[in-house]
Amino acid sequence: MSELLWAANPLAVARHYRRYRYLLWQLTRREVEARYRGSFLGLLWSLLTPLIMLAVYTFVFTVVLQVRWGTAVGENRADFALALFAGLTAFGLFSETIGTAPELILANRNYVTRVVFPLEILPVARFLANLVQAAFSTAILVLALLVLRGGVPWTFALLPVALLPLALLSLGGAFFLSSLGVFIRDIQQVIGLVTTALLFLSAVFYPLSSLDPSLRPIFMLNPLVPMIEDVRRVTLDGLPPDWALWGPMTLLSAVLATAGLAWFMKSKHAFADVL
Repeated sequence: MSELLWAANPLAVARHYRRYRYLLWQLTRREVEARYRGSFLGLLWSLLTPLIMLAVYTFVFTVVLQVRWGTAVGENRADFALALFAGLTAFGLFSETIGTAPELILANRNYVTRVVFPLEILPVARFLANLVQAAFSTAILVLALLVLRGGVPWTFALLPVALLPLALLSLGGAFFLSSLGVFIRDIQQVIGLVTTALLFLSAVFYPLSSLDPSLRPIFMLNPLVPMIEDVRRVTLDGLPPDWALWGPMTLLSAVLATAGLAWFMKSKHAFADVL
């Protein structure tokens, strides 16, 4: 109960992480550098990887499958590519964070067994490293908008607001899964299947409006759907987030993040016994 009360106090949590801000910065930088250490192109892969994946997906869906994003007259492949890229960037931040969470503590077991270390900064460092990758992708999206549409909508400034519930949901999932991964090793394989399924069930490759009206309420039960739709609204459509959904989604994500952090703080004392 004490962990839950602490995690539910934003000021206490902020002070705690502020205390370890330098260590958090070092771990985040190490996470980013480690992904491309030893490669010839280094951090350039952060730009090339999303571009290559975008080209592949756009070719498959618009050329091979002849899929259109919507019904607007004059819609072209560039419109599809922009909508797809915005969705993939948002989903990638979530999937990379929770997809690698189960092995996070296992990969850093020396911190558990040999030294006194604030383990709760590890999921946050992993999330921040993924946020850096998302920032590279966002820079590409801005460049594409400037080239293809001649400008960026003013609502692009609301992107951090639109991403807030997604960030909280990602952090909450990372706390839960990094802890569970210590006790249940098979969870890594399960999460891999779940994230793959969510990729196709979260309106990444299609707009929500393209679904049969009877299916939309079912898809909206997936919290990622309104979050990804809001990212497209602010980056591409020139519209603010759907506040009627953004509020409940942010509250729900905040509750999950609080519960995840409390669970992690409660369970971390047993990590050494298991490892």
